[in-house]
Amino acid sequence: MTTGDAQSRTFEASLEALERIVQQLEDGDLPLEKSLELFEQGIKLSRECQERLSQAERRIEILLRDNQGRPVVSPFNETTTNEDDDERNGF
Repeated sequence: MTTGDAQSRTFEASLEALERIVQQLEDGDLPLEKSLELFEQGIKLSRECQERLSQAERRIEILLRDNQGRPVVSPFNETTTNEDDDERNGF
């Protein structure tokens, strides 16, 4: 896998590839060299996914700043969110 491949692959595709590797390794029917190769690929995919998540988090933090550049943080309350959605939908 080249750098270009990593950049063109979506987060979801990387995660699916990682899940396939984990499944193959868990099956345990592979020779040692193949297991090591898959483990190495899995580590690369894991790091790639983590970096993409970190980038997304940074983008969200930038978007959630007030007009003076300070981060705006509000707690996530699923109950409140669902109640608000129900009210908007006429329930």
